[in-house]
Amino acid sequence: MATLLLRLSGFMQSWGTTSRFDERDSQLEPSKSGVLGLICAALGRDRAEPVDDLARLRMGVRVDREGVLMRDYQTATGVMIATGKPDLKRTVVSPRYYLADAAFLVGLEGADRDLLARIQDALRHPVWPLCLGRKSFPPGESVWLQDGLVEGNLKQALVGHPLIAKPLQEHPGRRLRLILEHAHEGAVRLDQPIAPFALRRFGPRFVLPEVIDVPR
Repeated sequence: MATLLLRLSGFMQSWGTTSRFDERDSQLEPSKSGVLGLICAALGRDRAEPVDDLARLRMGVRVDREGVLMRDYQTATGVMIATGKPDLKRTVVSPRYYLADAAFLVGLEGADRDLLARIQDALRHPVWPLCLGRKSFPPGESVWLQDGLVEGNLKQALVGHPLIAKPLQEHPGRRLRLILEHAHEGAVRLDQPIAPFALRRFGPRFVLPEVIDVPR
């Protein structure tokens, strides 16, 4: 068993899982669909291609620096109405949530070490630009970690890796949140890809949160 570690750190990130219509949400940590989408960009894998091999990977997240949940908005005019025609006098406001100044250590565990090694190489030399949930949110630091491919299980890799970011000033000694994917128990997240991304079909998965101490 091997684990691949990624650094997701940036001024703005957005990891929506339940967005519908005009409002775009964001979880407080990266979604599995968002992380696998980033990996597909690194590999140069088209949205119409299968992602079964990536979806089988077990994911975990260590929250090294909690983000601040913020809200922005976008406007659009000429939106289609029930008649099928655009209403040029109507302006729609779309709220958009995002995390500011967050830093996450993400782990992907799998038995296929060759697949993890290919992903590791792709993260260092991505085919397409990488983003943290939205195309307008680029990483603030390299997603690729030089020592990112490690032997061992998911929890060992996440607990044993040094901190990737300083904690917030008001919480210098705070313990870190750890969220691990579980086979059959925990909180439900609707971010498990069950088809190519072009079809936008996602199923449930379970995650178990806990808090850990990491050497500083």
